[in-house]
Amino acid sequence: MDRSRTTLLAFLFLLIGGMVAYQVIPKESSPDIAIPMIYVAMTLDGISPEDAERLLVRPMEQELRSLEGIKEMRGNASEGHASVMLEFDAGFDADKALQDVREKVDTARSKLPQEADEPRVHEINISLFPVLSIGLSGPLSERELITIARRFQDAIEAVPEVLEVEIGGDREDLLEIVVDPQVLESYGIDFNELASMVSRNNRLVAAGSLDTGNGRMSLKVPGVIESIEDVMSMPIKVDGDTVVTFGDVAMLQRTFKDPTGFARINNEPALVLEVSKRSGANIIATIDKVRSLVEQVKPQLPEALEIRYIMDQSEEVQDILSDLLNNVVTAIVLVLIVVIGAMGARSALLVGLTIPGAFLTGILVIWSMGLTLNIVVLFSLILVAGMLVDGAIVVSELADRNLTDGQPVKTAWVEAASRMAWPVIASTATTLAVFVPLLFWPGVVGEFMKFLPMTVLICLVASLAMALVFLPVMGGVSGGRRVHEDAVEGRIMKAYRNTLGNILQRPGLTLLGALVLIILIYAAYGRFNYGVEFFPSVEPDSAQVQVRARGDLSVWERDAIVREVESHLQHMPEVKALYARSMLATGNNMAPDVIGVLQFQFTDWYTRRPATEILEDFRERTSGIPGIELEFRKQEGGPADGKPIELLVSSLDTEQLDDYVDEIEQAMQSIGGFVDIEDDRSLPGIEWRLQVDREAAARFGTDVLSIGSAVRLVTNGMVLATYRPEDVRDEVDIAVRVPNNWRELEHLQRQTINTPRGQVPLSQFVTLEPGDKTGSIVRVDGQRTITIKSDVAPGRRMDELLKALQDQMPEPPEGVTLRFGGENEDQQQASTFLMSAFLVAIGMMVLILLTQFNSMYQTLLILSAIVLSTAGVLLGLLLNGQSFGIVMVGMGIIALAGIVVNNNIILIDTYNQMKQEGKEAFEAALETGCLRFRPVLLTATTTILGLMPMVLGVNVNLLEPSLGLGAPSTQWWTQLSSAIAGGLAFATLLTLLLTPALLVLGEKAGQRFRSLVRRGGE
Repeated sequence: MDRSRTTLLAFLFLLIGGMVAYQVIPKESSPDIAIPMIYVAMTLDGISPEDAERLLVRPMEQELRSLEGIKEMRGNASEGHASVMLEFDAGFDADKALQDVREKVDTARSKLPQEADEPRVHEINISLFPVLSIGLSGPLSERELITIARRFQDAIEAVPEVLEVEIGGDREDLLEIVVDPQVLESYGIDFNELASMVSRNNRLVAAGSLDTGNGRMSLKVPGVIESIEDVMSMPIKVDGDTVVTFGDVAMLQRTFKDPTGFARINNEPALVLEVSKRSGANIIATIDKVRSLVEQVKPQLPEALEIRYIMDQSEEVQDILSDLLNNVVTAIVLVLIVVIGAMGARSALLVGLTIPGAFLTGILVIWSMGLTLNIVVLFSLILVAGMLVDGAIVVSELADRNLTDGQPVKTAWVEAASRMAWPVIASTATTLAVFVPLLFWPGVVGEFMKFLPMTVLICLVASLAMALVFLPVMGGVSGGRRVHEDAVEGRIMKAYRNTLGNILQRPGLTLLGALVLIILIYAAYGRFNYGVEFFPSVEPDSAQVQVRARGDLSVWERDAIVREVESHLQHMPEVKALYARSMLATGNNMAPDVIGVLQFQFTDWYTRRPATEILEDFRERTSGIPGIELEFRKQEGGPADGKPIELLVSSLDTEQLDDYVDEIEQAMQSIGGFVDIEDDRSLPGIEWRLQVDREAAARFGTDVLSIGSAVRLVTNGMVLATYRPEDVRDEVDIAVRVPNNWRELEHLQRQTINTPRGQVPLSQFVTLEPGDKTGSIVRVDGQRTITIKSDVAPGRRMDELLKALQDQMPEPPEGVTLRFGGENEDQQQASTFLMSAFLVAIGMMVLILLTQFNSMYQTLLILSAIVLSTAGVLLGLLLNGQSFGIVMVGMGIIALAGIVVNNNIILIDTYNQMKQEGKEAFEAALETGCLRFRPVLLTATTTILGLMPMVLGVNVNLLEPSLGLGAPSTQWWTQLSSAIAGGLAFATLLTLLLTPALLVLGEKAGQRFRSLVRRGGE
């Protein structure tokens, strides 16, 4: 008070600092969390899946197994490729883990085949996923499109905030030497000799320099291939003085490797630039820079080129930010209206100033900690909007009473702040105690949600400073007198006083009535509840259809099927862009029989039907296409990933595995409710094995290596060397191939090989045999594993389906192990943690409350209010038609515990003070109830009103003004808001009616106990 100018200036600095921090803080939709995964990729062209498992995966697993903190190790072996995915415990030290993995990979390198490429280690980070996808399409040639895309790639990667740009649909360059086999035969060219001759003529020779004493000259031997002309003049056969070059016998062309898939946007061939931002960069600013760069370049591009923004996360982020900010403003306005109505304009203005004060201080601290502004942080601000004013209302309300009693302004505020300091600190400390355990939430969900407790803790500590330091100073400086009480308030108070008086006459009966009501609410919830879910489902911006088909289909056959599906889904008014891809190899999160994916970008949520209805429409449109299965998936929100039901079946015996997986899938089909069941077993198919008779080959003076080179001429081409032209980033392979019409299975029978005995057909020592094809082999934690995944049918619950499955699950054979993974595992982990956090929070509260009141009965009384208020949570979910979300409602109950305690602390503190003044229990409880009625009602109403836009799914824009219903940003938080609002409304009734009754009941019980003790003593 004595240094009021300094205090007010500090307050002003906090406001200005918070505003600046809000402008510069990086903004994004989801929190930037480190997904605890590291991926080791190994390649060896042409290697079979079995050999990849034996020679690449197992040696790598052996080395990596000894690393600390690995939650799961998943190996995958497929044709020409192998990988090991390491999942660490969430919150791990990413840099240390990456360093440890690199060291182990370097050690394992010596155990891998020499021909294998260098293993690559990738860290998977959520911020590396694309934030912007730019589609390039139009009636241009493939070479033109690729050239434009690569120029864009270089230009966009020069933007400082951009991490990298990947080109979807890009193809690797190849310098193809097409040569007729009969020409090679006539010249008697040996393939191994050819490779070694090209290799020796494509060398960097460090010739050094010559110092003659009269000068120094550098010498250079230009031996590296730099252009097609260099290859044309390359000698491939020397006979006496005659030299045969590639130019004499072959046709050279700069082309691309064989396609492994095709991409289209709205039925036109396309390439897609996928832009990823750097971690911590502002998503909105980054995308603005990329878009303006594209607009600048547009005039220099062909007119026929069409540029589309397929996915732009900044639009989503801006929508969510503006929706949530509108809700923050709405919450503040509603709180202020209530405070003005109850306390008058001057007090309301003072209390109202503490809200932006606490908010902006919170944002300043969040920014200084290097965090981002995302949906979780913004919702946390809405959650605390009503809680921030609790302390300020209590202090302001007492200062008003002091002013009414005639105290001078400064004295009234100093006395109010001093008197209420301990109750306000204790009530804030109990709320903090509730949120502190949530900072230690394990797993990816914990990393995602920890921004909520962090923001709440920062803002509550700021609100404590506002209520006990800045508010009294502002109140003392502003002056003013208390106005007379409103007549309406007087009537409400009279009714409350009469009700409370009647209740206090019969406290035992009141307790019994409350318990009966709570039991009824629990019974009603048990009967009419809306099920359980792990994470809230939110209206998506995009969806995809996975096209599944079986058979040894070529890339063109696959694309034809995808085109047919695409043609059925064209020209939907609700689809902004339709991005289709066909593919030979699927990603990690897809079933092996997926041959293509169609991705839809929907129009704005308020202009279209819900996504479930649109997908149902898609399903009907495509139901007549034979021979394929279609899987419809909505964009996942939050940390959820993939299908919710996941079973991992492991064994060393693969035959047992297959039979048992079939039994499980049959059980799932018979139970019903499991949709889009898939597993990652290899698809049935044929592969051709070339059995080499080594003895016969040796007789002709040849070996497996030479035969392999001859076979590669017919398949992908025999790579002789690499070169690095100016217009390409990576090295380009130089490969010899036979013409297109020779690339057939029958030709292998006619292919000849040069031996010391002359040209000999391969059929002399090679036989072609068909065999079962192995697509890919999956290993989890060192054992061959099959993963079964499934979606849940609409209207069915995951927990209920899993229980039914466990009851009907066939007994696993010996050596086969089964475990449940996926969402069920995450759900159990989250449930266990939230229960532990709740118990820890209760323990910390008990310590604070015992310190405050030094009474076990009063401490237990406050804790009972928390337990009883859970009935209100269930009532809130029931009335708002919400399912019980493990994550959101679990957090809601914990958050509610902290809020419920506040009002009880201040009420009991006042009761104890009146008892010390010599009042009887009945009179003290009645006076306390009446005295605390207004602040309790005010603090509860402000918190409930602050959450009301979220509960109702309403988005109010007070500046435009406009009203939105059911925005995706509100769907995230409806469960949590309904839980807190319902619980708090119910708890307020308990605080105002049951708590005074229990105080009287405790006093009566204490008196009886003391008289019994006295009688026993006599």
